[in-house]
Amino acid sequence: MTPYLMELRRLIGNRLLLLPSVAAVIHDHAGNLLLQEKASGEGWSLPAGAIEPGETPQEAIIREVMEETGLAVFPTTVLGIFGGRDFRYTYPNGDQVEYVVTLFKCRVAADRGAWTDSETRAVGYFERDDMPALALPYPVSALFS
Repeated sequence: MTPYLMELRRLIGNRLLLLPSVAAVIHDHAGNLLLQEKASGEGWSLPAGAIEPGETPQEAIIREVMEETGLAVFPTTVLGIFGGRDFRYTYPNGDQVEYVVTLFKCRVAADRGAWTDSETRAVGYFERDDMPALALPYPVSALFS
């Protein structure tokens, strides 16, 4: 958690926090989707995270993907913006969030090796019909367009 979010949590506790964030859609050469398994046991998700103060959404997605996967990417297209009740999530520690997510299609520029984020247990590419359930309900049509 960033210092900014830690300060907000100190002030509001576990109450609902509206959180601007980003997520990446990255495909391999066969069209499989890259997912990240969370180390906390929360399951699989897109590489994603909060936008930090002073950071653009494009800068945030580049940083988050590098931290969580070790991939250097550049965003090519905004696939959609998602939010509302369906994008509410309660973390195991009780923190409640409602994400407003800018979903970017990204292209890999380089593989820098292992991820540096302790939130990541594993990363893997999945076919449309074999991917695990995600914590947030992104439309499959946006993930495999």
